[in-house]
Amino acid sequence: MKNRAPFLVYTVLRLLAFLVPLAIMWFFFPIFREYWWLAAIFAALIGVSISMLFLRRPLTDASARIVERREGMSSAAQKDADVEDDAIDGAERA
Repeated sequence: MKNRAPFLVYTVLRLLAFLVPLAIMWFFFPIFREYWWLAAIFAALIGVSISMLFLRRPLTDASARIVERREGMSSAAQKDADVEDDAIDGAERA
């Protein structure tokens, strides 16, 4: 079965890639409790690295889903424009 929410899956995995290292640094390294901003920076760097290495497939799925939705919207807009053009051409002929 095709995954219906790849963007949601990718978002949750990216959040976990940030929050898990942040929690590990916060609970196991007491110095990061005082310098919480440094823990956040390190967790962000770790999260970006993890997502670049391991989340390529969810990113591809999410991107493909966005492209599919955009193409669907543009084809619907094109159909609407064609109907309007036909209506204008019909009114000019009459």
